[in-house]
Amino acid sequence: MRTERKLTRLDRVFARLDREPERPAHIDVPRMSRHRVVLFASTLAFYAAIVWAIVITSWLVRLDWQVMFFRPYQQWPEIHAFLDYYVVLGQRGPTAVMIAAWLGWRSWRQHTLRPLLTLGASLLLLNLTVGAAKISMGRLGPHYATSVGSNEMWLGGDIFPSGHTANAVVTWGILAYLASTPGARRWLSAFSAVVSLGVGLTTVYLGTHWLSDVVLGWVAGLLILLALPWFEPLIARAESAIFDLRDVWRDRRRGAAPAEVPVALTPVGSSTGGEQEPVVREPVAASRPPRPPGHLAPGPHLSRSERTPVTPLGSRRPPQSDRVTRGTASARPVAGG
Repeated sequence: MRTERKLTRLDRVFARLDREPERPAHIDVPRMSRHRVVLFASTLAFYAAIVWAIVITSWLVRLDWQVMFFRPYQQWPEIHAFLDYYVVLGQRGPTAVMIAAWLGWRSWRQHTLRPLLTLGASLLLLNLTVGAAKISMGRLGPHYATSVGSNEMWLGGDIFPSGHTANAVVTWGILAYLASTPGARRWLSAFSAVVSLGVGLTTVYLGTHWLSDVVLGWVAGLLILLALPWFEPLIARAESAIFDLRDVWRDRRRGAAPAEVPVALTPVGSSTGGEQEPVVREPVAASRPPRPPGHLAPGPHLSRSERTPVTPLGSRRPPQSDRVTRGTASARPVAGG
């Protein structure tokens, strides 16, 4: 007897995503407009200007040293304990887990993988761009500075730009990027700006980054958010590819196709000489009878007193021919007065 295959958790997740194969109409996917291109180009120029100002050891480097010698962690020691925890909002691991959990719920509700794929694309861009800049410029941090007044470039460091700051801009800013309404986008943009601003200044307070590191980290994170619309077609193709792979994996799990039952057709006719034409057989997939509905058959509702307890050995109640059902008229004659 053939039984239904039990669905796994992954099958149930994809089954929910299949309910709405098209992109929800109320979600506005950002496009690379002319205004956005101009803003991206301006931000990229500002990024290059900051790097050039550090390379030539301009006034920005002198400002870095002045802030470092000011030692904010000694000026306001009472907030040191709080900021030690607050800076976690810029660490890659904890923030990625929190944002991925929220966007996973969004994917479940909207029947699309776009929120999670967009987060993955933004973190990949963050690792490639910021990581490459850190390694190529090799700037040392304030705690490892070797010469007062120098830019500390190409000395084997990895703090320029600030990874904490750029990560805070991207991971919290992706919530505003994926917002489905203009009002939510404004509120989430303000929230992500406050969080990323606080994380960057906290690293300066703790003395782990120069001020210019933080400024470049803000700009680097903003560049990734501005460039994401260019990757929307790639994200859509990746979503389609994932569902195609899901279908292939599902077919492999099911194994071979159902057995085909050959059905003989009536001979079309006979040729001269008494020879019959060969019988044409057409494979027809075996059909399975529909499963009967799993509900109880309707019947009269009996009161508890009218039910007879039944066991595998039969009823334990001895037969009583004179027993009548409660509520019916008695067949016993009534004695006269």
